[in-house]
Amino acid sequence: MTSPLRVIQMGLGPIGQRLVQYLSQRPHLKLVGALDIDPAKEGQDAGLLSGTRALGVAVSADPTQVLGLEAQVVLLTTGSSLTRIEAQIASCVRAGKSVVSTCEELACPFDDQPHIAARLDELARNHGVAVLGTGVNPGFLMDALPLFLSSACQEVRAVEVQRHQDASIRRLPFQRKIGAGLSPEEFATQHRAGQIRHVGFAQSINLIARAFGWTLDQVEEAVEPVIAHRPTASSFIQVEAGQCAGLRQIGTGRAQGRVRITLELEAYLGHPRPHDTVVLRGQPEIRSTVSGGVDGDIATCAMVINALPALLQARPGLRTMADIPLCHWQGG
Repeated sequence: MTSPLRVIQMGLGPIGQRLVQYLSQRPHLKLVGALDIDPAKEGQDAGLLSGTRALGVAVSADPTQVLGLEAQVVLLTTGSSLTRIEAQIASCVRAGKSVVSTCEELACPFDDQPHIAARLDELARNHGVAVLGTGVNPGFLMDALPLFLSSACQEVRAVEVQRHQDASIRRLPFQRKIGAGLSPEEFATQHRAGQIRHVGFAQSINLIARAFGWTLDQVEEAVEPVIAHRPTASSFIQVEAGQCAGLRQIGTGRAQGRVRITLELEAYLGHPRPHDTVVLRGQPEIRSTVSGGVDGDIATCAMVINALPALLQARPGLRTMADIPLCHWQGG
């Protein structure tokens, strides 16, 4: 890049603030606008609010004003529900900006939310920009990484991914999302209400299946609590014996009656053996393990930042990690 890529940050929660920090460390990127609906943040310098140096960019609650700024891309970190953020994405696209979002349901919405996917794809094509959902998971560990590893395979018959995390080092919203500190009864109630689970399994499964040319008969998910046998804690939550330390979640994709894709997430406070493992059953069989696991918050923000050059090379429309150029870290 001959001049810095001009970026707008929409949403300044924990992930949005970390993204601002990372943007300030990349000389080829320049933050030019920041949006958040929280009145307490309005008018603050986005850099100082995010724990880095002053960047001369005041936080605004006015999307019309900020999206009117000269910029190529918006980093959108306002929620996991595609239904809730569709209008936000559309406003960015109509302003002529490409979008990278951490919304898990945006990672591959063509199968489970086809009408929204079609609307966003058409809108982005009409405005000549690209829209992408990515992060650590979905976006990398349970979909893009298995796809990349498969490039060394002559044949793949099945995909298995394990993500085992010590959730005590994650941010508070993540610990709440996995039910840490709840009683088993509270966990069950909140799970039935759709509040306790990792969002993105279906998107990762569908992304892999689409890339491999597998037509899935069924996508299933199951969630159960992990009960603490002794007291444990994070910086935010104290968990007593008998309470939930987190969750175990399994997602499967079946094609022609056979399980082709299995995703397993264990995320709980005090997990003794965190790791990320991808197994490709085929010719040759490939097993790749990251001992200790990948830090989810760092990797989520890194994926968003590192995807920017590839996104701007992509064809206009709604894109997935399977159809943009290979992402990688860029210094300088």
